[in-house]
Amino acid sequence: MTSISASPQRQHGATLLFALLTLVALMLSTLALVRSTDIASLLMGNLGFKQDATASSEQATRQAIDWLSANLAALNVDNTGQGYYASTKEVGATPADFRPVDATGMQLNIATRQLVDWDKDACGAATSGTYAACTLTPLQLTTPINGNTASYIIFRMCDKSGDLSTDSTINCVRPMNANAGGSPVKGDLNYSESARFGSAASPYYRIVVRVQGARNTVSHTETIVHF
Repeated sequence: MTSISASPQRQHGATLLFALLTLVALMLSTLALVRSTDIASLLMGNLGFKQDATASSEQATRQAIDWLSANLAALNVDNTGQGYYASTKEVGATPADFRPVDATGMQLNIATRQLVDWDKDACGAATSGTYAACTLTPLQLTTPINGNTASYIIFRMCDKSGDLSTDSTINCVRPMNANAGGSPVKGDLNYSESARFGSAASPYYRIVVRVQGARNTVSHTETIVHF
């Protein structure tokens, strides 16, 4: 009897190759998922810090309003130590001298803009570009708000400083004059009656607040008030 021996077949390792490729694909997918989760967590954290900084600006604005209320008799002149300016600081001797205030340092990119020196570093944190001056000084609050650093600057919405009651050349933005009157129905407002809110001769005041929070998040808010 003749015996026939079967020769073993050669193994090419294709199954192992496909398994390794699948493993690599799974590893890359896992890394991408972890990376995506980390980025989402970072973005949500930054958004939370931004919202906290914006919420803190409300308290800084209240402090600015309290200061204005306590110093109504002294608002005709600048008080740079308190971050107060008795004019918009934008109008010069002629219309050609108009220099807008770029409160955030990122709104304008023109050579005539003025910047607020929020960080006391000669506007080093402002965006690139030219500017006319960096001399507007805010007041930095000594007590942090929710752990955030807050500063504010106040502008009286007039073209120049001075006493409105004695200098008729001062032009200010202020509410329209209204006559005091009555209404037969309590709380009723209609166009057939005169305005019933009394005369409001006080100009508007512009309060700009900057709050810097965690992870260097920065929030700017602006409030217009009058008394």
